[in-house]
Formats: sequence, structure tokens, C-alpha cells
Amino acid sequence: MQWSPMEMTHHIRTYSFGERQIPERLGKRGLPAGVVAETWEISDYRDTTATITRGSLRGMTLHEAVEAHPNEVVGRGWAGPHFPLLAKFLDAAHMLPVHLHASEMVAKEKYHEPNGKTEAWHILRAAPDATILAGVKPDLSEEQLTDAFRRQAFDEVMYRYPIAAGDTVYVPGGVLHSFGPDTLIYEIQQTSDLGQNVMPNDLYGNPYTPEEWADNIAHVLDELEREYLPKPHPGLARPVGASRRVVGAASRWFALERWTVNDPIVTPANDAHCWLVSNIGQQTVTLRWGAVNNGLGLARGASVLIPAAIDGWSLSPYLAPGEVIVSYVPDLETEIIAPLRAAGHSDEKIAALGEVFVAE
Repeated sequence: MQWSPMEMTHHIRTYSFGERQIPERLGKRGLPAGVVAETWEISDYRDTTATITRGSLRGMTLHEAVEAHPNEVVGRGWAGPHFPLLAKFLDAAHMLPVHLHASEMVAKEKYHEPNGKTEAWHILRAAPDATILAGVKPDLSEEQLTDAFRRQAFDEVMYRYPIAAGDTVYVPGGVLHSFGPDTLIYEIQQTSDLGQNVMPNDLYGNPYTPEEWADNIAHVLDELEREYLPKPHPGLARPVGASRRVVGAASRWFALERWTVNDPIVTPANDAHCWLVSNIGQQTVTLRWGAVNNGLGLARGASVLIPAAIDGWSLSPYLAPGEVIVSYVPDLETEIIAPLRAAGHSDEKIAALGEVFVAE
């Protein structure tokens, strides 16, 4: 089979915190009128699994492709119930609900799901007053937390940090968080949609009953992880010719990098994992692959999955320098730690990218 990049359909969520930043500021095409809070660019989550619209597996769902060709699509030796990553654009025109996602342990033991939801956000645009709330302050009782949640006095019990375009925030499962307003992000996450929030309304703005609200808060307290405290991070850069790669987040679950494409960035064949590429810039970028140098133009706001079996690939500017996000499941030592050390970054700075040095 001749392997090539996979373009696919995207799933849309119309949560009440969103507006129209994804089509109007990011330039993503083909979106409906009305609120577009999230576009799930690469997804194999249950009934949101994408349909492949380009490439040799055109017409198959991503789930069908992964089941039929796990080594070629995801990576050598991979096995699992679904594609491991979910990439999305998210419009936090309004502050997100304060919420958390299940950790690996909670997902398996409480919900009988195969994995939790660790995620990272790369800030594409943020208003001057945009912030994140992330992590719970120490030595607070469940009664103190419940009281603050009821009063929506989140600054009493959580940490708030300013954010700016170019920042990345790594958020493990179980960490309480929110961000906004007037913020546009790219998010990479484990394939899961488990979540609990402490707000009086659901994600569409519908009020909970008092009993439902109390139950949700109880679930949050049961699932809360207090140890990891996320902070915005500008990322660690390394030059690639006249271009550069900035690692924004890294863990055993995923790596997130922002590439500035001033000249061709060549990626050799590597059957250990696939790559997810999303164009976040103002210009089309040229994607080429294989020995015969096939190519396509990746438009603004478009995403593509480059399968593990592909015979090398490259990105080049089209009319002007480009900006893309590249996500993948890394070999931490060879793809994150060693290159960043070689670029002069300390282990302390590398560790701030996420859970880089945590053993499996």
C-alpha cells in the first residue's frame, strides 16, 4: 500500500463558552453558522471518530483504519482500543467552567475506561486580561473547597496565572482548571471525554438541579489530584536550519511542538509513531512525503495525520513562512530530552514541560 497523509472530517461542539474565533481568527473553513466552541481535528472517540477523506484509506473511519492497520497508522508495536490522541481547536471566548478530567487510575477504577485524560493547551491568541486557573492551593479541606465552589470564589482556593500567545500549559488528569476569556487554543489530549465540573450549569449553560450540582462537586473532590501545579510555559526552542521547533509540552502520553517553517523541515521515516500536524498560521504550508516527493498544501486551520508507515516527510513555506503545531507520542529520551540538552537547555527547564522524567 502507498501510504500518504490522512485528511479527515472534524467533529464540532457548540458549548456555551465558545463564539466564532475558530473560523474568524484561525481561518478554518467549512464550519457552520453559530457557536463553534471546539473542532475535534483528529478524533477516534466513540461516535466522534473521524472519516478519512484523503489518502489510500479514504472512506474508512479513523477507528476502522487503526483496527485494520495499527502498526502502519499509529506506530510499530502499538495496540489499544482506539487511536491514542485527540487534537482539537478550542474557542474560550468566555471563561471555561472550572472542571477536571479523570486521571489514569480514576478512569480505570471508577469509570472502567481504558485511559484518563491528560492534556496540554497551546495558546494561539489571548486577550490582555486572559488567565488560567490551575491547581488547588495546599492544606484546604473538602469543606473549604465545597464552600468556595458554591460561592464561585475560585481565587480563594486555586492559582491564577496570566497567559499570552505562545504559551503552553500541561494539565494532567485530575487537576482542576479553567482558562479564558477571549482565548483561542490548540489542545492535544489522550482520547477520552471524561470530566466533572463544579459549576451550577452544564457546558451548554443549562442549570443543574441542587442535587446534581452537589453530586458533581462530590465527584470532583473524589477525583481531585493536588500534587501537580500547572503553569504557563513559553516552550524550549531548537533551531532547524533557518526554521525552529519549540517544544511546549512533553510526557509519555504526547509531545506538543510549534514549528516555524522558514525553510524545509525534513522528518526522516520513523515507524515508531505517527504525527498530527495542524496549520495555525496565516499562510498555507507545503507538505511533501515519500520517495517520489508527493505534495499537498495544508490550508489555514487544517489538520492532517501522517501515518507511521510513511516514508519520510517535510514541511516547507508556500508564499511566506508558516506556523504549525506537531503532536506525537514521543520516545522521551531520544526525541525530547537529548535534542533539548544538545540545544543548551537544562534538565530543570526540560522538566517544566510536563512529566518528562517520570518513569512509566
